[in-house]
Amino acid sequence: MKKDKFACADLAFLLSWILRDYRENGEIFGITKELFFEPKAADPFRLERYGRTLESPLGIAAGPHTQLAQNIVAGYLCGARYIELKTIQVLDDLEVTKPCIDMRDEGYNCEWSQELRLDESFNEYLNAFILLHILRDLFGWEGDSNDPGFIFNMSAGYNLEGILSPPVQRFFDRMTDCSRELQEKVDRIAHLYPRVKDLDIPTRISDNITVSTMHGCPPDEVEKIGRYFIEKRGFHTTIKLNPTLLGPERLREILNDRLGYETEVPDEAFGHDLAYDDGVALIENLTAAARERGVTFSLKLTNTLETANTHQNLPKNEAMVYMSGRALHPISIHLAHRLQERFEGTLDISFSAGVNGFNVAEVLACGLRPVTVCSDLLKPGGYGRLSQYLEILREKMAEAGADSLDTWITRRAGTDNAAAARRLNLERYAAEVVEGDLYRKEAFPYRGIKTDRPLTRFDCAGAPCTTACAADQDIPRYVHEAREGRFDDAFRTILATNPFPAVQGRVCTHLCQYQCTRMSYDRPVRIREIKRAVAEATGGMPLSPLPPRGKRVAVIGAGPSGLTCAFFLALEGYSVDLYEAEAAPGGLAARAIPAFRLDAESLKEDIDRILSLGVTLHAGTGVDRARFEEIRDTHEAV
Repeated sequence: MKKDKFACADLAFLLSWILRDYRENGEIFGITKELFFEPKAADPFRLERYGRTLESPLGIAAGPHTQLAQNIVAGYLCGARYIELKTIQVLDDLEVTKPCIDMRDEGYNCEWSQELRLDESFNEYLNAFILLHILRDLFGWEGDSNDPGFIFNMSAGYNLEGILSPPVQRFFDRMTDCSRELQEKVDRIAHLYPRVKDLDIPTRISDNITVSTMHGCPPDEVEKIGRYFIEKRGFHTTIKLNPTLLGPERLREILNDRLGYETEVPDEAFGHDLAYDDGVALIENLTAAARERGVTFSLKLTNTLETANTHQNLPKNEAMVYMSGRALHPISIHLAHRLQERFEGTLDISFSAGVNGFNVAEVLACGLRPVTVCSDLLKPGGYGRLSQYLEILREKMAEAGADSLDTWITRRAGTDNAAAARRLNLERYAAEVVEGDLYRKEAFPYRGIKTDRPLTRFDCAGAPCTTACAADQDIPRYVHEAREGRFDDAFRTILATNPFPAVQGRVCTHLCQYQCTRMSYDRPVRIREIKRAVAEATGGMPLSPLPPRGKRVAVIGAGPSGLTCAFFLALEGYSVDLYEAEAAPGGLAARAIPAFRLDAESLKEDIDRILSLGVTLHAGTGVDRARFEEIRDTHEAV
């Protein structure tokens, strides 16, 4: 059985799973209801798209995480309302190189294609469509089936011949009229959720599409595809543009010179992609065609960036890989700025390039909407990260007194002219993303959070920080206890594996910090400093060893290892004699570490705690052969 292939789940199975977990545990697909986004009519970030409401300006970008129904549901629960379905094509039986995604910092993929057949894709999208309508009813959220607050956006490529082929045409036909398939599915799940028969679920899943042109698609081919969807299908149509449209000099200046990435963008990436002047002509022509047909034409920035597969952690049989995420963000923002300047702020542009919780408000202030996400959701936290986006956006809009996204744009720019405001905000933000430190390569010096710990069948969770810790400290526990102000509990957790919290809170090399999963959000937790704060707050807390066992143990050497051994033996109720040849305990570390790194009081605090357990220190007592024989005769263990 192949384990690297997607397995499609039956709608009835998914629905029963959802209902059981929600009713019994208050969660769906492992996402707790605390992370659910509950839409309200008063939400300031609601907007209209294609004559319908989007309850949030966020979405999930067409990618590996929008192929299966359960992924779409998970994104929706956390606030995604613009659902970009994975790009389909006539070649629907592909062998995908794996591993195909490297998402340690900026993202790279060597293959991002649809892994399902066309019929499977339609089935997954219809399943997700039905489930979202059921969830709205289950939760009692406001709205109606004709305006459910979300939009499914189709995506297709990569040439007109394939799009006009019978299998792809059948896919579009069913996406625009799924009445027969919808009724069959409703009848099949009615016993699980009887109210589904009363829901007026539309038979049209989507009336809009993004044209995802392959790297190297000729300009006239792109325009033919766009015209087909606009003029023949009557779809609201978006053309996704490649970042190479910015041009080789400007793109490399930003990526390599200003931001310090070693990523190599070869000349061929620009040679076979749409050039800027061709792009401008394409926009003008399709805008006119859409206006005549009475549908919306818009742009999507951007596709991934074609790069050489030189230092990425991906199979070397793939000569080219495609960059996304943090490094792509400044490039795409500069392309948006250039295009809006050319068209005087009138372009309708949606955006997906390195968006995260900390820049989404700025992106929306530039008039780029809706904003869709992929790379950020493929990092720890997954879809749950979206709740942070909306939380930060709501706070920033409230601070500005903005009751709508349009007001947010004009308030940020200081002008009531919408087009001018978009251009002003884009100009300011385009400068910020290359002048500040946030997007520079050296701002992320971490290798990533993956560890060498074997992943066995019954071991699916292990904190990378704990794995990296030489003392195997339960770091997540004591950080959580400290966060809640439970310093005594945090201190006990630290002492369970480490008797030197005052020392380690100052001089530990904190390898844990370089494995902290928080690095995928903003920056790692300062774990060593938390240990130090806990030690300072509770250093004098008395400890309670077990009752005396009546057995003596000798420990030779009062360095860190000997003191640690004495500490745990004493806690277990043993009588401990600690022998040290030097005049004071602490070992070489106590004499070699300079005072500006480790003050004498901190070391004394930890050693005194160990001795207070009843450990008898024999300082200035060297152990030769005769004394060793004496110790062995008078102790149960040495």
